[in-house]
Amino acid sequence: MSTLLSTRLLGAQGHSYVQLRHKPPAALARARELVVACAELKPVNLAQIVRMAGNSAVPRVIVSGRPRIDPNVARDAVEHVMVEERRSLGPVLARMKADGYQIVALEQATGAESLHGFRFERRCVLVIGNERHGVGEDLLDQADRAVEIPVYGLPYSYNAATAAMLAMYEYCRCFPVG
Repeated sequence: MSTLLSTRLLGAQGHSYVQLRHKPPAALARARELVVACAELKPVNLAQIVRMAGNSAVPRVIVSGRPRIDPNVARDAVEHVMVEERRSLGPVLARMKADGYQIVALEQATGAESLHGFRFERRCVLVIGNERHGVGEDLLDQADRAVEIPVYGLPYSYNAATAAMLAMYEYCRCFPVG
C-alpha cells in the first residue's frame, strides 16, 4: 500500500504547486489489449520495458531466451506484469495473429511508418528487437506493419528499452482509457 506524499512548491509564474508522490494510477474503463514481445535483451533493458508495461497497465510481456529482470529497475511492475518466457517468438506471433492481434514490429525498415502519425489497433503485439540486431527478418516477415521512431542525431537509433517505452506511451495515447 503506497502513501501519498506532498510538498508545496512555488512555480516560476508564482503559482503554488503541490508535489504528489505515489499518486494512485489513473483508472481505465477497460483492460489494455497490448502485448509486448521482446527478443532476448539485457536484464536492465528488459526491466525498463517491464516497468513501463506496469506504468501503462500492459498486462503481458513475452520474452525469448532466458529473461532476467533487475527488480531494482522494474520495481512494483514485476508483481503486476506477467512475463512469459518462450524459446522463440515466431510461433507465438503466429498464434496471436490467428487470434486477431495486429503484429507491429518496432524497427527501422523499408516501408516502416513514423511513430509520429501511427495509429495502433487496440489488439496489438508490439515486437521489440535485440539491442544489437534489432527485429530479425523472420519476425519482420510476420509483421502486419513496421513502425520506426525518427532520430535527429547520433547514434542512429534509440536503445531498445527507450524505443519500446516511447511506443508503449504512444499506444496509451491512442487508447487513453484502455
